[in-house]
Amino acid sequence: MKKCIFIISFFLLLAAPWFTIAQELDPGDGVRIKFFNISEEISGDYFVQQNDILQLPYIGSLKLEDKDYNILKAEIVTKYDSLYRGVELIVSPLYRINVLGEVRRPGVYFVTGVEKLLDVIALAGGETEDSDMSEILIQRKNETLNFNAEEIIRGEKNSHDFYLQSGDRIFVTRKWWVTGQNTTFILTTLSLIVTTYAVFSR
Repeated sequence: MKKCIFIISFFLLLAAPWFTIAQELDPGDGVRIKFFNISEEISGDYFVQQNDILQLPYIGSLKLEDKDYNILKAEIVTKYDSLYRGVELIVSPLYRINVLGEVRRPGVYFVTGVEKLLDVIALAGGETEDSDMSEILIQRKNETLNFNAEEIIRGEKNSHDFYLQSGDRIFVTRKWWVTGQNTTFILTTLSLIVTTYAVFSR
């Protein structure tokens, strides 16, 4: 009975779409495979090539075009189980996310599907002192989403963090008025305008 419940639960988890942030892996994304009971050192991160091919040790090339991630994961598990009877492994997606703007370590980060927006910003070292967390822009394919993270930080009701998708570009904006730096910039600009006006008005 317990075995039957385990099998049913396994397939429900496999089919549940909310356990991943995107349904397909795009070129540049990858999978993280961790083996527990085999001697070969083949655990690691493997990435999708530009031709939608994923190359894995011993099982060769897998074509990913238009293939749902959960189907891909089941295929990987099945193929390795046919090579190593009773193999124990974990397969996780690696979705490529770009983090830009007012964070301490801008760059490309890979998430496994459980991280939300604020988690990814934390991976990038967190926001800077000049950041405007009330206006975070997420570029997703052909649309731009505006996100107010301040509401979540303050714990306001009906405010929710959200999962990202492969290829999302996060841009943490800068506060328009930053004490010191902006003051210097504005005064310098005004001085330049006054000087230019004085020169050309002679």
